[in-house]
Amino acid sequence: MAELKFEIVETIAVLSESPKGWTKELNLISWNGRDPKYDIRDWSPDKEKMGKGVTLTEEELASLKKAFE
Repeated sequence: MAELKFEIVETIAVLSESPKGWTKELNLISWNGRDPKYDIRDWSPDKEKMGKGVTLTEEELASLKKAFE
């Protein structure tokens, strides 16, 4: 399996934190050197491990926001 490379460009919000220190975050992330996208997922305290999440383009994030209005 190919190595997954990522760069957290901006942490926008920490949505919650588990008793073990993992945080659910909304971040702007560049995956494998591509243009950054919005991403919601769980992260270990050292940011070395991550849970499953969802990645959204700016347009998808705007549609999600509109759905809650």
